[in-house]
This record gives sequence, structure tokens and C-alpha cells, in this order.
Amino acid sequence: MAHVVSSLDQPSNYKDSQTRVDRQKQNDLLAKSTTLYIGNLSFYTTEEQIYELFTKCASPEDGGGIKRIIMGLDRNTRTPCGFCFVEYYTHAEALASMRYVSGTKLDERIIRCDLDLGYKEGRQFGRGKSGGQVRDEHRQDYDPGRGGWGAQAQRLEIERRREVEERYADAQDGPGAVAGGGGDWKQEDNVANGDKKQLKRGRSPDDDGDDDRTGQRAKVDDDTENRM
Repeated sequence: MAHVVSSLDQPSNYKDSQTRVDRQKQNDLLAKSTTLYIGNLSFYTTEEQIYELFTKCASPEDGGGIKRIIMGLDRNTRTPCGFCFVEYYTHAEALASMRYVSGTKLDERIIRCDLDLGYKEGRQFGRGKSGGQVRDEHRQDYDPGRGGWGAQAQRLEIERRREVEERYADAQDGPGAVAGGGGDWKQEDNVANGDKKQLKRGRSPDDDGDDDRTGQRAKVDDDTENRM
């Protein structure tokens, strides 16, 4: 069965695209590597969460443990962009993490662990044109854990909205545009009408009583004239 099920602690085809080391030298370095590259992280996963998870594979009793964690950062904003490096003190701890942690969930995302040739200053920054990872530069799906839409999709959406706003502005200023406004003279007319309405006094219950008395007096005067 050994030839059917591949070992979980074997390195994958992952390789730093900017390394100048040949394949044989790379294999020799990976055979002793104590550094892991962790991918597919959420932008909101913290260093404390990573430490809590990966320390489960540490062996402090054997002189091991986590040496340091380097968070991957957007080159422009200096905010997390979905990857990190975890350095152990021993190669056995790194293999244990590949066996037991890689493929598990962290922040509801299945994370990926690979042996790395070793961290060098500058590798903590994303290499995409927008500052993040290259995979997020071309991503077309919406991923809330990795900033929403991909960088190219976001740029296209911004350009589309700008074009719509420019067309709308041209339609407002060009020939045949519908005149807007008119609010001032309408408001003044309403004020004038309001003033006229205020000049006309409303009827009151006393007015109704006065009308009845006036009608009664007129009827009495008519009766008097008829008798005469």
C-alpha cells in the first residue's frame, strides 16, 4: 500500500519562482529545511492564531519549538495578504506540520503547508502588480476572506463606474439636456400662496353662531314687513 498512498510529509512542487537554485540543490536544502510556507490564509487571520495552531506540532522537550513567524504583507499597504512563513528549530517539526496541519481549516479556510528553502528578507511582501499575491491579481471570483474581488476585477469595475459617471455628466451638460432646478421660484410661489392663505381667516364655531343669528334677524324683518 505504500506505493498507493503518498506520504503526507513529502514536499510538493511548490518552489519560490525567484530562486536561482537548481532542482538538485533545492532538494538537498528541503531535506533539512525547518521553514514552512503557509498559503491560502484569510487576510484576517492573526499571528496569534497561526502560533496557536502550529505550536501543536512543536517539540520543546526535544529542543524544538517555533522560532518565529513572518506574516506576508501587501507591498503597498503593509497589511496581511494571505500567506506567512513559520520557522521551527528542527526539521522533524516542519514535517509534522505538513503531515498534521496542512489541509486543515483555519478561519474556515483550508490552508496549505510546504517546505521552504528558507526565509530571506523581502520575501514577506506580495509580488502582484497591486502589492498583494499574484494569485489575487488574476482571481475572478469573490472571496470575502481575501479582500473581495481580485485586483484586476476591481480595477475593471472602477473603470466601468467612471465611464458611467462621465456619460451621465455629459448627458446633463450636453444639448437636449433636461433643465433641472426650479426649486427657488417654486418655493417662493409656495411662500406667496401661503401668505395669501394666512390673510384669509378661517371659520370658527362662533362664526357659525353669528350666521344663525343673522339669518334669524333677517327672517324677523321679513315677517314685520309682511304684516305692515
